Amino acid sequence: MTNKTLNTDAIMFITPRPELVMVQGEGSWLTDQNGKRYLDFMQGWAVNCLGHANAGMIAALNTQAKLLISPSPAFYNEPMLRLANLLTANSCFDKVFFANSGAEANEGAIKLARKWGQVNKAGAFEIITFDHGFHGRTLATMSASGKPGWDSMFAPQVAGFPKANLNDLSSVIACITDNTVAVMVEPVQGEGGVIPCTPEFMQNLRQLTQERNILLIVDEVQSGSGRTGSLFAYEQFGIKPDIMTLGKGIGGGVPLAALLATDAVACFVAGNQGGTYNGNPLMAAVGISVVEQLLAPQFLAQVQAKGELLRNELRQLVAEFHLEGERGMGMLRALMLGREIGPKLVEMAREQNPVGLLINSPQPDLLRFMPALNTSDDDIRLMASMLRGLLKQLV
Repeated sequence: MTNKTLNTDAIMFITPRPELVMVQGEGSWLTDQNGKRYLDFMQGWAVNCLGHANAGMIAALNTQAKLLISPSPAFYNEPMLRLANLLTANSCFDKVFFANSGAEANEGAIKLARKWGQVNKAGAFEIITFDHGFHGRTLATMSASGKPGWDSMFAPQVAGFPKANLNDLSSVIACITDNTVAVMVEPVQGEGGVIPCTPEFMQNLRQLTQERNILLIVDEVQSGSGRTGSLFAYEQFGIKPDIMTLGKGIGGGVPLAALLATDAVACFVAGNQGGTYNGNPLMAAVGISVVEQLLAPQFLAQVQAKGELLRNELRQLVAEFHLEGERGMGMLRALMLGREIGPKLVEMAREQNPVGLLINSPQPDLLRFMPALNTSDDDIRLMASMLRGLLKQLV
């Protein structure tokens, strides 16, 4: 492929981007407009759970595109029904609303909880969330998030989201009032630095919310869809939430998300919720392919094994370079650097030759790894080897 210069002026600025254009992907690898290849351990921020150009997803798209793309959400369609039944049959939930992004699913969860509060708790509306949490970029989900500085970015915020501290039950209890309708938590805080909830905290939180007649919402936009080694992360904590949100990996790279709830909580009435593309058959068909591949025999067991390999490779780097440590669940992991060199490592990794490495630094003192769940063991070792070379230069 020849070197090409493409005009980027028409793209609205939202973030600094390197001067390269990705044109092709396969598995764990991306190729830019100049033909350079990159080992992709970001995968669209845990979006491409089956890597780039997954054959099953492509077949589902091609087949469904010839049948029906979007009949209107005013009607049922077959892929919508099949995917909804696939999700409820493999979870503790009974009802599904499909959306296009994790933020939209979380917005729906907020609305559903508040609707439940109107019906069952005298108008209770406050949803306790957590410092350093991340739930999306709509006004309500930004208000629910606990990212530093987000409280003033587009002020005034949407009211009703008191903040507790993750893994600190007493801080949750301190936030509860007569207006509390729900607690919303990520099983693993991804943007916050890949911080998992402890089993004890999640179990005690579930008990507390049940005792106080408060809903428990798990935001599994990043931690769900096989990412932590089980189909849904909540399963590893031995609890059953009232509401769950999915995004990113559920579509494997296409815009698909879901809001799931139990029968007891699913109280929307006509006009409360909707969306032009919700449940459209083209995206739902891809979602079916993704979930079926995740549920294939031994797939999740292999995710667990690959997560252990990634964990061990990162721990070797910790020992070699006297770093702070590593943490995470399954194939969502962080390398804690102990110094603010994350952004520099990201840049060096991307720019190295002959092949680049794509990694992420959500906090300046750590790196986050979100590879394809079916990435090879060799690619995991190659990533660690490439990172080792960079650490030798920088540390």
